[in-house]
Formats: sequence, C-alpha cells, structure tokens
Amino acid sequence: MLKYLKQLWHSEDLRKRIVFTIFLLFIYRVTAHITVPGADAVALKKFLSTRGGTDAIGIFAALTGGALDHFSIVMLGLSPYINASIIIQLCTVVFPKLEALSKEGVQGQQELNRYTRWIAFPLAFLQSFGFLLLLGRGGVHIVSTDFPAVLAPMLFVTAGSLFLMWLGEMITEKGIGNGVSLIIFTGIVSRIPATVSSLLLEGGSKMGAFSFFAVVSVLLLIAVVLFTDAHRLIPITYANQGAGRGVQGSIPIRLNQAGMIPIIFAISLITFPAILSQFLRSATRFQGIVTFIGTYLNSQSPSIAYIVLYFLLVLAFTFFYVSVTFKPQEVAENIQKRGGFVPGVRPGQQTAVLLQKTSTRLNLWGGTFLGIVAVIPLFFTKYTTLSSSDLIISGSGLIIVVGVVMELIRQINAQMLAHDYDKLV
Repeated sequence: MLKYLKQLWHSEDLRKRIVFTIFLLFIYRVTAHITVPGADAVALKKFLSTRGGTDAIGIFAALTGGALDHFSIVMLGLSPYINASIIIQLCTVVFPKLEALSKEGVQGQQELNRYTRWIAFPLAFLQSFGFLLLLGRGGVHIVSTDFPAVLAPMLFVTAGSLFLMWLGEMITEKGIGNGVSLIIFTGIVSRIPATVSSLLLEGGSKMGAFSFFAVVSVLLLIAVVLFTDAHRLIPITYANQGAGRGVQGSIPIRLNQAGMIPIIFAISLITFPAILSQFLRSATRFQGIVTFIGTYLNSQSPSIAYIVLYFLLVLAFTFFYVSVTFKPQEVAENIQKRGGFVPGVRPGQQTAVLLQKTSTRLNLWGGTFLGIVAVIPLFFTKYTTLSSSDLIISGSGLIIVVGVVMELIRQINAQMLAHDYDKLV
C-alpha cells in the first residue's frame, strides 16, 4: 500500500490531478454549509428537528448529501444536471440528429454536453420553486414562498446547482475521475460519520439493529463489488487476419449494463406520490388519497406493497434503459463489417439474436440484484427500530460508492501506467 502511494506521489501530473480534485471536493463541502440568504434561522432549526417525519423531504435530504441540513444553496445537489443528462440520453433514441451527434465521438459528446447544460438551467429553476413550495406546504416556512419574494431564494438555489455542475466538469477535465460521480460520492460518504455518531450517542434499542445492518452492509459491499465487475464474454473470431489463422477476441456484456439509472428512475417515480400528497394535504376532498399514499406509499414506514412496487420498478427500468442504450443489431453489423463472427453463429441477424438473448438474460439477473440491494434497507426500516435516517447508507448509495471507487482506481492505474511508459520512452 505504501509503495502504491509513493508511486502516486512521484507521478507529478497524477499528483496535481489528485490534489486539484480533493481541493474542489473540499470547496463543495464548504458550499454545502452556506445557508440560502434570508432564511429564517428559527424555522430552520425547527425543520431540522422534524425533517425525518416528512417522507418526500427526508428522501431528498438523503439524496443531496446533507446539504439540506443547512438549507444550503446547493440543496438541489446535481439532480437537475442528472435529470437533464437522462433526458438527452433518451432523446438520442427519438431524434435522429441527436443520435447522429452521439456517434461523432468526442466532438459530438461535447455538443450533447452543451445541450445538457442548457436544459439543466431551467430544470434547476423549476425544481427550486417546487422544492421551496413543498417546504411551505409541509408547514415549514424557512423562506417566503410568495411571489416575487420567492424569486431570490430560487436564484440562489439555481446558482448553487449550476455551480456544482461546473465543479463536476472541472474535476472531470482537470482532475481525476468523473466529477459528477465524485460529488455524489462525497455527499453520500459525508453523512456516514454523523449517522454513526448520532446512533452511538442515542444507543438504546437501536444498537442491535444497527450492528446487524452494519454487518449486512459489509456483505452487500462485497456482493456489489463482484456484481459491478461481472460480465459475460461473447467469443469473436476475425477472419483473414493473423497469417490466415484468424484472430480471437471477445465482446464483454456486463451483468449490470444499466448502472445506477434504474434505481434513479424508480426513486423518482415512487417518491412522486409522496410529493403529490404534500401539495394535496391542505385540500379536504383529497384526504382519502393523502391517507392512501401515507399508508401504502410511505418510505419512512414502507408497506409490503411499497417494497414490491419499488423492486418491480427497478427491474422494469433495467430492461427499459438497456433496450434504449444497447443495440444488438448495430453491434452485430459492426462485427460483420470487421470480418468477425461468433463461432457457430451466422453473421448478421443470427448474431444480433444471440446478443439480444444474452443481454435479456443478464438483465434479468442484473435487474433482480439491483432490486434486492435497493429494497434491503427498506426491510430494516419496516421490521426494526431503525428509521431511514438511521441507516449508514442506502442500497442505491452503496452501488454508487462502489462504482465510483472502482472507476477511480481504474483511472489512477491507467494514469500510472502511462506515466511509467513515458519514463521508458
């Protein structure tokens, strides 16, 4: 380990990138403690003491890395940018122009990123208004939600979200790793010490359940590491190469082809009824709907129906997202154009069918695993004394943390390999 760290330090370019990344992440954590100007400090204190009881707000607080705890200017986190990225990615399937851009390499990707930033701005502005209004409907009046007084807090929150987007892009460009992923990772990890310390101070009946959840989390961590790297190799033979004998190769199809996207989609959809109930709570004629949502679609006290629905949504979105991003017909055509074929399978349509069947089977197992990891913390919330705010990390957070760390290690190793190669040259 020490030898590895020494190698990192001796690589000047890598050292500068790592230091630059750590500095920007530190800036992010400092920004997360800057309260929106004009916020009512007394109302903020009351909000923090009652936050766990509000379903939609509690979920949002967990997803934004604690920025909501201080009513920070970055309380929205990177959710507008992530939503804009998902919209652009899905639009590449619908609009031929965007699909053509996605195939133009680096230049096309830069153009798509520019579109993503433009979409992220109005999304951040609208989400800031919706969230401030949600707080007001929930009985928490930290800032005024009356027009035009609400415009100033909206602008502060929107600017904070765009600032995080800029930080992420700077990390990606001049630092190490994917900036957006690292910011989300930092937000998730930063909550762990506070959660553990509060449980240790509280003690009592929660310690047994907390210890058991910690053991389960470690086992899940090992499983997620293996799951993230798991893939199926499709053997490929390229004819007319290698002195007439052909060249053997393979195409890896990952078990987790969709990454975290299915869980993000599922969370967005399953929390929508809770957010809707906050707006309908003051209307007498909708009390039946509000009661139904609070009974069956409440993540703070999840019902079996909620857990099953969440699992099925993750599984369904796994198939949906992979069907959008993975094109077996295009892959089969590219293999055929390069003179390749799968042994025992005719090039073209039959190869595409094989790839589709393999992808579908892997999606079934991969989506099932994602769903299991996502719902395990809900069982602890339902059947133990732990609340959602007492959990060290959620299932989705665990997958994010493992994915970011593994990708970061890959990039660091690649940079070190390039550094050693430059020394030899």
